[in-house]
Amino acid sequence: MESHDNQLAEELAKLPHEPLLPVEKKLIAGSLILGLALLGILVWLSYTFFPLGN
Repeated sequence: MESHDNQLAEELAKLPHEPLLPVEKKLIAGSLILGLALLGILVWLSYTFFPLGN
């Protein structure tokens, strides 16, 4: 098992570095923005419909 892990590590080290494409960067940014927006909506809904102790 250890030799397989070493061989895998060597093969991965041989791969050239590939920078992200512009479209990939846009997809990542869009996903993060969407996630934060949905989290904000969830927090707003929670405080609106389930107030704490008042």
